[in-house]
Amino acid sequence: MDTIYEFTLPKGYMDSAGELHRRGHMRLATAGDEISATRDPRVLSNPSYLTIVILSKVVTDLEGMDAVTATTIEQLFTADLAYLQDMYQRINDIEPPTMEVVCPDCGRIFEVPLNFTQEG
Repeated sequence: MDTIYEFTLPKGYMDSAGELHRRGHMRLATAGDEISATRDPRVLSNPSYLTIVILSKVVTDLEGMDAVTATTIEQLFTADLAYLQDMYQRINDIEPPTMEVVCPDCGRIFEVPLNFTQEG
């Protein structure tokens, strides 16, 4: 099973010297990553910071950088942040489960997401 995935940022992280860093690696998240991120004081004071903290835990390296920190993730261009968020969801399989169904009127087969938390 793969646990580490390579990526190339669409824009790249620009460091203080003006150098771009685009290639890196992301590892699968653990339950501990997500639990510790929700307890982070920055997240407790601003819940939207959760994404930043989690990505700073799972992005293991960025070419030419000594370390990837929350500050590094904060300074990414929005296109790069969106790219990493999408990658995180894909590699951690956070997509809702789906079920193949058949339309009783036209007979067309399609997939619908299953939601086990909503009543209805």
